[in-house]
Amino acid sequence: MNTTHVGIHVGIVWNPSKAERDALEKALASALDATGESDFEVPEITWHETLEDDPGQRATAAALAAGADLVLAVGGDGTVRAVAEQLANEQRAGDAQRSADLGIIPMGTGNLLARNLGVPLGDLSGAFTLALSGESRPLDLGWAELGTVGGAGGETGGEPGVDTGAATTRYAFAVMAGFGIDAHMITETNDDLKDKAGWLAYIESLGRAVAASDLVEMTASFDGEAPTRLEAHTLLVGNCGMLQGGITLLPDADPSDGELDLLVLSADGVAGWIDTMRNMVWDNGLMRLLKRKDKSEDGLTAESSASADHSRITSLVIELDTPRVFEVDGDDLHETTRIEISVQPAAIRVRA
Repeated sequence: MNTTHVGIHVGIVWNPSKAERDALEKALASALDATGESDFEVPEITWHETLEDDPGQRATAAALAAGADLVLAVGGDGTVRAVAEQLANEQRAGDAQRSADLGIIPMGTGNLLARNLGVPLGDLSGAFTLALSGESRPLDLGWAELGTVGGAGGETGGEPGVDTGAATTRYAFAVMAGFGIDAHMITETNDDLKDKAGWLAYIESLGRAVAASDLVEMTASFDGEAPTRLEAHTLLVGNCGMLQGGITLLPDADPSDGELDLLVLSADGVAGWIDTMRNMVWDNGLMRLLKRKDKSEDGLTAESSASADHSRITSLVIELDTPRVFEVDGDDLHETTRIEISVQPAAIRVRA
């Protein structure tokens, strides 16, 4: 369902390393022509570039200060995450004068949030058209608060996050966050192979990922319950479940249900990895697809196995015995031994 939005101010936060402004302006003009209903006015447009030390938070704040009702994130998953984070912070602050919808113009390699929301890929004009005239819907965000190893600074890799004033930094995520093999499989797998071969592409990268993902012991508290001891090489928290190639890693994930989906992997040795791959590819892949086709999926939840545990949470506190690099929406942050995860239901609104 498309909806016209009259007299809006559109702030475009764009990553100049991903697209030329001329190409964006042409695609935007085409989209405006496509939304040519009589009650649609040409919006006011302002442009805000991201910088090497600002993937989008400050640019988004500038767009809001300029009066934007709709902020378009033009770039990859990092740009989209940064824009969403700033919009959520403004919402959390309760400033109605600095509230705006999010639109996504995917220009990265993964484009994971766009894929999960059905935003056109490889079609700039189509993405602009959806952002300008699409229906506004709520989007949850996850938040990860990371302790820094040794109390050293909380900024790495051009990802400012939100400084809490202590030896911790908070980062929003719209798709997935975690440590271990999930990050390696997502970032180390050949992008072309992902789209062409689906799960086979991820299996191809498994050997490299396994070598970098040793088991680590940890203490975990789920939804405020008593802490428990775990041993795992991967912990993945997701707001959306689909990766490239149409692969669904978290089959129950819903980006607007007020919960996060958790996957803990603890395979050790060949037999354990066979069990993990069977759980992902068969139990929660092909078998689920077959049940969907015969309409027997009502009420079905993700299947766990000996090495792959699925659950749903609203909060999580992890204390790691050994530091691990944490990632949000495909970007590596820094090593940490303490992680606090929470969800902000309906944190922002997105056009999709």
